[in-house]
Amino acid sequence: MPATTNDHILTLSCPDKPGIVHAVTGVFALEGHNILDLQQFSDPVSQKFFMRVHFGPTPTPSTEHLTELFNKLAAEYQMEYKIRPVSQKTRVLIMVSKIGHCLNDLLFRAKTGQLPIDIPLIVSNHPTFEPLAKSYGIEFHHLPVTANTKAQQESQILELAKQHGIELIVLARYMQVLSPTLCEAMSGRIINIHHSFLPSFKGAKPYHQAYERGVKIIGATAHFVTADLDEGPIIEQRVTRVDHSMGPNELVDEGSNVESQVLAAAVKWYAEQRLFLNNGKTVVFA
Repeated sequence: MPATTNDHILTLSCPDKPGIVHAVTGVFALEGHNILDLQQFSDPVSQKFFMRVHFGPTPTPSTEHLTELFNKLAAEYQMEYKIRPVSQKTRVLIMVSKIGHCLNDLLFRAKTGQLPIDIPLIVSNHPTFEPLAKSYGIEFHHLPVTANTKAQQESQILELAKQHGIELIVLARYMQVLSPTLCEAMSGRIINIHHSFLPSFKGAKPYHQAYERGVKIIGATAHFVTADLDEGPIIEQRVTRVDHSMGPNELVDEGSNVESQVLAAAVKWYAEQRLFLNNGKTVVFA
């Protein structure tokens, strides 16, 4: 359903128990707010409950009149909740190295309104994409990094994120391993993309390795970044079929397409408040 100016999204998680849905929907009924969409999930393993509610329109953009009611529910149900206007775009910092297909795709989708995000700046350890950033009117910061300067460079990244009110960092083929310090500072707010093959190929030129093995399926994974390399909670995975007639360059092209699609989906779901962390996994109301 199309959103109006005063539509909002409520997201919440808490230990699972009877009565949560009744309590939450009761608040909206009491205040005369229409529920436009509601998604929920009770995890029998973690025994946690997750909910996303699109409601509105409210008489004014403010939802202060709901604060006291939901604070009472939060205390009763040990609930973490957030209410956010649908019209409020997520502020995103994109980090990239020398491979630009994911960056290009995100910039285009943001400009055309396919992604509800604002991109105030791009950070790279190479100057390659400064002209592209300028063509979109986006601030570009070239921050080279070595083993000796990594701590200083990441400190600059965090300071830029603070200055620009960044809510999400997207690694659009940023070919540097983030330190535990940066991962912790932005925990649950960094998304990465990497290739995923069946079987998996590590190291340099993975698509060339895949070609040598004659793979039939290639794919990509978007996940949250943690201090454990490439082991963060998975957000989205997709695959595409390839065959014996395709050379390494064609595999690279197919892989680039899948990577761009998967990363864009993950960013969209984050920006639309559809992602929840559930221990080492995610709940995605796509």
